[in-house]
Amino acid sequence: MGPKELALQRARKYAEMHGLLLGNEIGEGMNGVVFFADAQFDTPGRPRLSAVKACHTEVEYSRERDVYFRLQDRNITKVRTCKIPELLEYNDDLWIIEMTIVTRPFCLDFGGAFLEKPPDFSEEVMADWRADKIEQFGKHWPEVERIIAVLEVHGIYLMDVHPKNISFPEKPPPSA
Repeated sequence: MGPKELALQRARKYAEMHGLLLGNEIGEGMNGVVFFADAQFDTPGRPRLSAVKACHTEVEYSRERDVYFRLQDRNITKVRTCKIPELLEYNDDLWIIEMTIVTRPFCLDFGGAFLEKPPDFSEEVMADWRADKIEQFGKHWPEVERIIAVLEVHGIYLMDVHPKNISFPEKPPPSA
């Protein structure tokens, strides 16, 4: 059984334990698989719909969970104009993170993030990374750099940066 199948198995178990109906897959990345989840019972103060991420490894899970703890401790739900999902629940045994669903503009997926200090990459590697990101984000790159800088002030270093993780509105809002 591959990593995706194992993640799905753990997500199903988590959903059953929490009275959730697991829905369609929202996304899949290097660190895990994310699904829509629909609460079968109304709980005051909790959204009915959420996202359940089943991480592939305990290291990735712990890293992402700890970033959400940091964001939660500092009441960070938005970085500049980008919304950040809020941690709802987590399960250390199943490597599951349940979070709110956000719409564009957003900044999400902290499985590849580091706390306190960035990974030790050479200047050459970082220059190649930056050139790749400039190409991926185009006109949005300066704003992405500002988002990265704000998170770094809080000791969060993003590495898995691409347009599926930091996304802006497809069309600019109409002028008033």
